Amino acid sequence: MAFRLRLAPEHTNINFFAYQRLTLAISALMMAASVALWAVMGLNFGIDFQGGTTIRTESNQPVDVAAYRTAMAGLELGDVAITEVFDPSFDDDQFVAQVRIAAQDGSEAVTPETIQIVEEALKTVDPSITFPSVESVGPKVSGELILSAILAVLGASGAILVYIWLRFEWQYAVGAVAALVHDIIITIGVFALFQIKFDLAIVAALLTILGYSINDTVVIFDRLRENMIKFKTMPLRDVMNLSANETLSRTLMTTGTTLIALIAMLIFGGDVIRGFVFAITFGIVIGTYSSVYVAKNLVLLIGLDRSDKPKKNGTPDEYANIDA
Repeated sequence: MAFRLRLAPEHTNINFFAYQRLTLAISALMMAASVALWAVMGLNFGIDFQGGTTIRTESNQPVDVAAYRTAMAGLELGDVAITEVFDPSFDDDQFVAQVRIAAQDGSEAVTPETIQIVEEALKTVDPSITFPSVESVGPKVSGELILSAILAVLGASGAILVYIWLRFEWQYAVGAVAALVHDIIITIGVFALFQIKFDLAIVAALLTILGYSINDTVVIFDRLRENMIKFKTMPLRDVMNLSANETLSRTLMTTGTTLIALIAMLIFGGDVIRGFVFAITFGIVIGTYSSVYVAKNLVLLIGLDRSDKPKKNGTPDEYANIDA
């Protein structure tokens, strides 16, 4: 017999509804806390959404943030943020910082002349400093990017809602999209809590989370539909528990193997992609949780019509044979 690795026993009997009210309350509390964090702390928007200029510096001497700020104090640049960047992949004599200058009123971005003045001011503190990259985005462009990002997330969620509605029933669609909204809101709340830079790469990560989370949810829903036909007299709650247990090994295997790659990228991938990888890593963890404890729990609360409905004109269901 061929060896098959299983992260869960072949026959599990976990009652995923044992703490149904508690898990839903925790999810609601996390979502409420995330919204409150957005309102109170806001997001640490990157240059894509805020507008302005980001200058990346490198040196073989330790970064002295106070000295950098003092050197730029008389330049009257408005809102300036200086942060040191840490990464395990850096060499022992490689010290990196980011200087963010907010867009000035009435201007699209910081002018090249101003950037040159900033660089000269920083060289008075550290003559060995270099400037490997400079990124500039105007306020008008950043506003358009924010709108485009919102429309992208809403459009993806709407398309998923329609697909699940056609593939299963409207109750499944409501549960699946509610779980996706749960994942997105909590993920963004974590970014607000830790003030991690939020830019276009994070929006791409959120869209990736949508696709990954709905895939896991559809697997459970598909098994649920099969079991509802097989066990017509079994209570819906028990059928849902059976379906979740039967797909548990697949869920853990998929999530585990994905996390192995993501954690490696999180540690060794460098600071440039760290925010993107962190968003996907957290999103996959919370997405797995929502597939098991949010989506199907909401479907149970809404209820499903398990009666045998006669087909109109004796024709089969249009979507009965569509593969997941």
